[in-house]
Amino acid sequence: MSAPSNTTQLVGLLKLVRPKQWIKNAFVLAPLIFAREFTDSRSITNALIAFALFCVASSAGYILNDLRDIDRDRSHPSKRYARPLAAGTVQVRPAVALLIACYGVLVVGWFWSPPTMMAIFAYLALNVTYTYVLKHQPVLDLFSIAIGFVLRIYAGAQALSVPLSSWMAITTLCLALYLAAIKRRQELASHGAESREVLRMYSVALIDRYAEMSATGALIFYSLFVMSANARLVWTIPFVIFGLYRYWYVVEGLDGGESPTDVVLTDLPLAVTIVIWIGICVAALSQ
Repeated sequence: MSAPSNTTQLVGLLKLVRPKQWIKNAFVLAPLIFAREFTDSRSITNALIAFALFCVASSAGYILNDLRDIDRDRSHPSKRYARPLAAGTVQVRPAVALLIACYGVLVVGWFWSPPTMMAIFAYLALNVTYTYVLKHQPVLDLFSIAIGFVLRIYAGAQALSVPLSSWMAITTLCLALYLAAIKRRQELASHGAESREVLRMYSVALIDRYAEMSATGALIFYSLFVMSANARLVWTIPFVIFGLYRYWYVVEGLDGGESPTDVVLTDLPLAVTIVIWIGICVAALSQ
C-alpha cells in the first residue's frame, strides 16, 4: 500500500482527534450555568479554557484507543473505513507525534489551573485503563464511560472554583450510564458480539434493563436536583422526559443510538429540545 499524500494525512489526522465528539465535553460547561456564573466574563473564559483542554484530553484518548485497536478495527465492518489508522490514511508515526503533542498541551495546562488539570489527568488515567483493561470487563466498561462524564463536570466546577453539586454528579452518572448502555445495545444488535469483545458477555435484553434503570435514575435525580436548587427549574423536567423518550424512539424506531453524538447532531426534535432546555435553565437562573 502506498503512503498517503500530505493532504490525505492531514484530513486523516483531523478525523483521528474526532472533533465531532467534542460535543460530549459540553458537560464541562454545566457548572457555569447551574452555579449562575454565566454572567461573569472571567468565569466564562475559565469554563471555555477547561472545555478546550478537555477536548485535547478526549482527543488524546481517541488517538491512544485507535493505536491500540488498529488490527481489530481493520476487521470491523465499519471502523475499517471510518478510523484513519485502520483505513491507512494516517501512518502510525504522525499519530504518535500528535498524541505526544496533546499530552504536551495538557502539561502546559497545569500552570493555568492545577485543580482543573487534576480532574483532566484523572480522566486520562481512566481512559488509559479503559483502553487496555476496563473496556473488556462487563459493567465496568459502562461505569468507566459514565465516570468520564462525571469528571467533565467536576473539571468545570474546579475551573470556576465552585463546589460540585452531589445531585448534579449522580444525575450525570445515570444519564451517561443510559447513553453508554444504549450504545452497547446498538453495537450488539447491529454488528453482533464479534465487533467488540465485551459484547459477548451481554445480551440485548440485559442492556435494555440497564438502560431503563439508568434513565429512570437520571430523571428522578434530576428532578430532585432542580427542585432543591431552584423551583423555577421544574419547568425543564418535561423537556428532559421528552428528550429521553425521543432518544429512545431514535434508537428503536430509527435504528440510531450507536453514536449518541450523531443522534444529537442529526435529530432535529432532540436538538431543539436541548436548546429549549438550556434556554429555560439560563432564564430561570438569571432571575
